[in-house]
Amino acid sequence: DEAGFDRISVMDHVWQIPVVGPAENDMLEAYTALGYLAAHTTVAKLFTMVTGVTYRDPGLLAKAVTTLDVLSGGRALLGIGAAWNEDESRGLGMFFPSTKERFERLEEALQICKQMFAGDETPYHGKHYQLGRLLNSPLPLSKPSPRILIGGGGEKKTLLLVAKYADACNLFPSPEVGHKLDVLKQHCENVGRDYDEIEKTCMFHYDLTSNSPGEIVDGLRHLASLGFQQAHGSL
Repeated sequence: DEAGFDRISVMDHVWQIPVVGPAENDMLEAYTALGYLAAHTTVAKLFTMVTGVTYRDPGLLAKAVTTLDVLSGGRALLGIGAAWNEDESRGLGMFFPSTKERFERLEEALQICKQMFAGDETPYHGKHYQLGRLLNSPLPLSKPSPRILIGGGGEKKTLLLVAKYADACNLFPSPEVGHKLDVLKQHCENVGRDYDEIEKTCMFHYDLTSNSPGEIVDGLRHLASLGFQQAHGSL
């Protein structure tokens, strides 16, 4: 925060993920950790990279993000995705339906969170979620509302949801990442969304053991040349 980093994110997992280490490695619950960070920072935006939609009912998720936004003075973002880690879900008895259902729930959760952030208490009747009154008091401090970032690069579903609902996307820097942006642009055209409204962000691993500082800068410049505006770094 003092060094000028724009954002601090945590994974929303309850077990360590395989690409990082064994499941038994330490993993803190995301929103408890973010609440602690809110009290110890003053500038950086705070969010999950990203919340699995099935981990919390959307009404509670909107309340958690709103609480983080209020306690941090308007610095919360909502990072969200369709969830993927079946092992931790089965291990701790959390709900983990089919891929199709998770994406259906993701779209409904996005609709619910946007409605609650806006202070619209109208009942919500979806296929998977039924909410009688979307009361959210206090409302978020972020204006007009906490920004929504959707993680993932699925071309048929995830990027379409970005075009319809999100303020930002987050992709992995794979060789086809430029193509992913082209797909997003087409989805935006199809749904009548301004592509330039959506912030393009990318995961980036700052590996100083294998790469020189110059190589890392070159990698960031390459992402910028493709149109990315933020690099979410991991160490």
